[in-house]
Amino acid sequence: MIRDPLLIAVAIKDLRPTQITVGFHEVAEKRRLWASLAGKKRDAFLAQHMVPVLLGPKERHYVTDHHHLVRALHDEGCDTVVVTVVKNLSSLSKDAFWVYVDNRALCHPYNADGERVGFKDIPKSVADLQDDPFRSLAGALRRAGGYAKDTTPFSEFLWADFLRRRIKRGAVEADFATSLKEAMELAKSGEAKFLPGWCGATEE
Repeated sequence: MIRDPLLIAVAIKDLRPTQITVGFHEVAEKRRLWASLAGKKRDAFLAQHMVPVLLGPKERHYVTDHHHLVRALHDEGCDTVVVTVVKNLSSLSKDAFWVYVDNRALCHPYNADGERVGFKDIPKSVADLQDDPFRSLAGALRRAGGYAKDTTPFSEFLWADFLRRRIKRGAVEADFATSLKEAMELAKSGEAKFLPGWCGATEE
């Protein structure tokens, strides 16, 4: 029997992230988009961007996608968002929960330097998500056609890590547009061909 998804409204302050970073440049773009909408257009937008969550220990809701949007809505003063529960893991202990989501690529415990850290370092609120400018650069690169959207979990973080090793963070923060041009050249090179969604030229 096919069941309808479970949709509920949850306070944004109560949502738990499953990653440590977002790109603040990308969050700012989503804030501008939200600010440009009003009334029913906002309702329609939210209906098209329901937030998938895991129901974890103590009945807490853990976001598995749309972290940038949720952070943007939080920063814009929104109180609640509609979520869809994709899996109920509330019977698990905290340790078992994180092992489960980690082994199924449902969390990304890497800090703003791209280093793997402990699950305890994942913030308990979207308000505490850290900025990774390379995640913003990777997102902008995809939208500019540097690589194709891919179903690989956290594919944009893989691109962010690739760019992090080749472009200085200060350069990205000081001149995002120029860094995006440099990222585009790198994305088309053979160096990036191992990455998901690579669109570079192949040898005949």
